[in-house]
Amino acid sequence: MKPQIIGPEAEARLDWIALTDAIAAGHALPRAEIADSFLYRRDDTLLTRSAWIDGLGLAVKPATIFAGNPGRGLPAINGAVNLFDDLTGQLAAIVDFHLVTKWKTAGDSLLSARRLARKDARRVLIVGAGKVAGSVIAAYRAMIPDAQVTVWNRSPGPAEELALQFGTAVAEDLPDAVAAAEIIATTTMTREPLIRGQWLSPGTHLDLIGAYRPDMREVDDAALQRARLFVDSRKTTIGHIGEIQIPLDSGAITESHIIADFYDLPTGRYARTSDDEITIAKNGGGAHLDLMTARYILDASQKAPA
Repeated sequence: MKPQIIGPEAEARLDWIALTDAIAAGHALPRAEIADSFLYRRDDTLLTRSAWIDGLGLAVKPATIFAGNPGRGLPAINGAVNLFDDLTGQLAAIVDFHLVTKWKTAGDSLLSARRLARKDARRVLIVGAGKVAGSVIAAYRAMIPDAQVTVWNRSPGPAEELALQFGTAVAEDLPDAVAAAEIIATTTMTREPLIRGQWLSPGTHLDLIGAYRPDMREVDDAALQRARLFVDSRKTTIGHIGEIQIPLDSGAITESHIIADFYDLPTGRYARTSDDEITIAKNGGGAHLDLMTARYILDASQKAPA
């Protein structure tokens, strides 16, 4: 088997809604086995993420994080996604690292929004103005073509650039923007909560994307306590991500506060139950989601153009 090389050009064949359907279908298969390993050289890191889903295949995603690369005019994070055939173990495809990461990250939260946001939600707030924010805007607009999108960022310059690129509004006051929003996505690198539970209006849905380290949080305890809380994976959030683990350690919430993860999708438990409830979904990622996304990209790239 000669592996297929899939680069950024495959993006023209991808569809956000179809990706979320593929992720949901992946969670109807046997539970993934996942493993991470780390190697270090001073400030540089090699992170290898692996996943195996019986019936879907295997993925190994090595990522190099070289802190000095921006000074060389290069991306700090690089890698590739190696996709292996489930039956033979042969290498089926090498998929562009940044393509998989982009679509997995925004697709993960879009799946949550499709299940948890109110069906009549139109007012979307994006907190943060980096690359992930742009992907999330594109993903949400696939679900809500007439979405009214507003961006807030600590530094107004990046928010204004994003607004110019994507045709959004810019918010100056975060509490007012949060109170007015029906869907909120946080895409920041903050270590201290930005979103306060007291600002949230009934019926709001939040997708928390940015906090990925044990010392990072984007919302406070009050937000988690007011909301029905969901995670994409208990295994990759509990014990790993500050958004969940810090309030667990303090006793602000317990593990029973987490209603469901994506493996509960087939039962219908991962769902909104009333128009007034506040819902929060923590996007923790994981190699199993890289596998599902890479498999979707491979399948989409092999289809004849419409």
